[in-house]
Amino acid sequence: MIINTIIVDDEPKSIEILKNKIERFCPDINIIATEQNSLYAVDLINALKPQLLFLDIAMPQLNGFELLKQLNSLEFEIIFATAFDHYAIEAINHCAIGYIVKPVDTDDLLDAVNRAKENLMKKNGFGKNTHFVENLTKKIDKNKRIAIPNRDGLEFVAVSEIIHCEGLDGYTKIHLKEKKALLSSQSIGNFVKLLETYGFFYTHKSHLINLDYIKTYLNEGYIILLDGSKIPLSKLKKQEFLSFYKS
Repeated sequence: MIINTIIVDDEPKSIEILKNKIERFCPDINIIATEQNSLYAVDLINALKPQLLFLDIAMPQLNGFELLKQLNSLEFEIIFATAFDHYAIEAINHCAIGYIVKPVDTDDLLDAVNRAKENLMKKNGFGKNTHFVENLTKKIDKNKRIAIPNRDGLEFVAVSEIIHCEGLDGYTKIHLKEKKALLSSQSIGNFVKLLETYGFFYTHKSHLINLDYIKTYLNEGYIILLDGSKIPLSKLKKQEFLSFYKS
């Protein structure tokens, strides 16, 4: 059984690594296209109608979840490829859709591909994709508590308590309500991936803000939060930020 497959990932190196592994270990997988731009990928998938889609999650413009919402049909198998386990866990919790964690382990790849092949042969797995996308459109519970790693262990904090995150030399300072702050041993990039689906916006290479706490936007390129913080907004992010508030 030859399975026509598309790979969507904004990182060319990740595409190349995954492609090489598939060509070496998965002879039944026929890669018909790859795409780095998630916006272009929507038209590509609609036109080529693959049987299997390898989909990165943390991408600019449209993340993997948003991309799925834009498609005309979900009649294919999905294998999420992610560098951050949180997303894989969310995918499993929603509908047990396949996933592999970067860097891709060969055994994990084979397991995910074999499950996808089995579902395609049974022709009864596409309903889970629709159910998955429906779940994504439901209101996100911002009272959910997340684990923030620090040098002593884990601190559990409700997403709604986080005002903004500030990158500091490979660490991240988490600014919370009541003027409290935590210092995490993880970089801000990890928190971008973790929190963007909860209504956070990456304004600048060192700043991630909770959109619920915005007080003022200044034309000079700053955002004032309810706790008084003055957060820079990069020129590259300005149009994307303002698009949230266009009626």
